[in-house]
Amino acid sequence: MMDKRVKLIAVTHVPTNGGLINPAKEIGRMARQANVLYLLDACQSIGQMPINVAEIGCDMLSATGRKYLRGPRATGFLYVRRNVIEKLEPPFLDLHAAKWTASDRFEIRPDARRFENWETYYAGKIGLGVAIDYALAWGLEAIWDRVLTVSSMLRNYLGEIPKIHIHDLGIQKCGIVSFTVDGLDPQEIRDRLREQKINVSYSPAEYTRMDMDSRKLSSVVRASVHYYNTEEEVMRFCEAIRGMVSA
Repeated sequence: MMDKRVKLIAVTHVPTNGGLINPAKEIGRMARQANVLYLLDACQSIGQMPINVAEIGCDMLSATGRKYLRGPRATGFLYVRRNVIEKLEPPFLDLHAAKWTASDRFEIRPDARRFENWETYYAGKIGLGVAIDYALAWGLEAIWDRVLTVSSMLRNYLGEIPKIHIHDLGIQKCGIVSFTVDGLDPQEIRDRLREQKINVSYSPAEYTRMDMDSRKLSSVVRASVHYYNTEEEVMRFCEAIRGMVSA
């Protein structure tokens, strides 16, 4: 597919509905060879694993603050490689993103702030910065090792329970564990777990329509573990699911 028609590669690093980690570095090598811009959506991966834009080779990376970084909702950030900034025009401009030089002329900022706007959520940005500093203080390698340990444990124990189907794809998997239970709706599972003060979410097909339709899935339970989760919590979670299955 990499021919002269291709102007941009846009990839989701980790999808919302499962533990798949897409091969971002390998895609980056292909993008560089074809001289094509590469945008990586790292909303689900930032904060749970080390991310190095130089190694990945992406020209742009977008991320949110509220997921694995544990920052405030409605915050996020955009990375743009310096040598491609001038090629990208913002979707809108104001007096922060550009300078109004004459009645019929303006100059767009030469840096990545051209993608920002004047009205901004300063309190949220401060909270996002604190969340980033907190994650860096623990160390992304240490966080990632812990996430892998806890998520592997969760998948192994869930796999031993009858009527459970784990739907995570990929050679390497992350801290998102997706599954279904025969005879139980994922939304019902979420609600029943919430009554036991266990928090999960569920992903309906409309969140990732093409993937879910291709796998004939209408929705999945989404259990996201982090470094602060304990082995005891994993066991309690699995016992709660086992109780639903045997009820």
